[in-house]
Amino acid sequence: MLFPEIEYQPLPVIKRLQEEKLAETLAYLAEYSPFYGQMFKEHRIDTGKIRHLEDLQDIPFTDKHDLQIRNKEFLCVDRHKIIDYITTSGTLGDPVTFAMTDSDLERLAYNEHISFLCAGVQPGDVFQLMTTIDKRFMAGLAYFLGSRKLGAGIVRVGNGIPQLQWDSIRRINPDAIIVVPSFILRIIQYAEEHGVDYRQSSVKKAICVGENIRQQDFSFNLLGQCIRDKWDIELYSTYASTEMATTFTECRYGCGGHHHPELMICELIDEAGRLVREGESGELAITTLGVEGMPLLRFRTGDIARFHTEPCLCGRTTMRISPIIGRMNHLVKYKGTTLYPPAIFDVLDGVSYIENYVLVVSNNEFGNDHITLKIGLSKQPAFDAIKELKDRFRARIRVAPEIELCSVEAINKISLSDISRKPIKFIDNRVNK
Repeated sequence: MLFPEIEYQPLPVIKRLQEEKLAETLAYLAEYSPFYGQMFKEHRIDTGKIRHLEDLQDIPFTDKHDLQIRNKEFLCVDRHKIIDYITTSGTLGDPVTFAMTDSDLERLAYNEHISFLCAGVQPGDVFQLMTTIDKRFMAGLAYFLGSRKLGAGIVRVGNGIPQLQWDSIRRINPDAIIVVPSFILRIIQYAEEHGVDYRQSSVKKAICVGENIRQQDFSFNLLGQCIRDKWDIELYSTYASTEMATTFTECRYGCGGHHHPELMICELIDEAGRLVREGESGELAITTLGVEGMPLLRFRTGDIARFHTEPCLCGRTTMRISPIIGRMNHLVKYKGTTLYPPAIFDVLDGVSYIENYVLVVSNNEFGNDHITLKIGLSKQPAFDAIKELKDRFRARIRVAPEIELCSVEAINKISLSDISRKPIKFIDNRVNK
């Protein structure tokens, strides 16, 4: 198998497959899930009558709060069947534990296998993994399992340590890197400062995880463009979460992450839980298919996105997801303007004199949202940095937040936690959100 045939089928065929798998999932949940079994009884839901995707609207949503307070009730298998324990990153609160069976790990490997194929990686290619595989992290494990299933090699360097990254590239000559895109700028900076000819390295593409590199029209945002201006490698954007155990990955045309319909059902909903109209943005709700340990039904991810349903130039007919617009809980209303943090990050990413930053949102004396940007400078520019940055913000998002210049070390103490798997860029200190 090179590519799953379902990705190229007419939409009615894809819908029929999803409805067959949905029926299997509902029957499984009714028999084995304490949480969903109770939900079906309380709401008098006859799962046998849920035959079509449209019927899902008769089922209540699940959210992060349910997972946090009733975590063990989502488990559908005996403890002896659990092979791996993982946790979410805790972006929306306390991390949530997930338990995975051998079947779930195989599904995870399949997901990344076909995602890598979507990004043009072939058997025999070599990845360099620049994200952690420990700290209860699902993604790092998924990348390893998927590359193994694909028949690709992998160099497990982990995150950080630019010197070791370049030493590994020199020694092993990987074809692609799996990396948080802002870290690419760090290894480029290291290469420039230490005479590493990175443009002539073996690396030809980057599978980018955890951060947007594109705008809603699929052109590169400032971060993506800054990388491309420095290093002429192919950039592939991805979107995933622990709860989904599934990845949306771009193909070579870079027009959104492709949906794997055999692994997940996706809905976009408004604040009231109603499906949005085609082309509108909404919160992504997912139903996992084929998960054995802790399946989820109509789970609200908190992520805001759009769906693109026209066929892709690559030939796939499956839905594609836009770059994530923001998270529901992270919405900020500042000086009459509604913002999501990625819009602020996009102004800062790629600014040559910024080393790191943290966005802090709090309440002002009137109870309204107040933004403070703590910024560490890599060098002191010849002009007034605060004024120049505020001008950038006014030009891009119409408002300028309060800016506080700090040492790089002070920002690192805030953003680089020993238990965090990625830098913390957003801190929400609001009392009432």
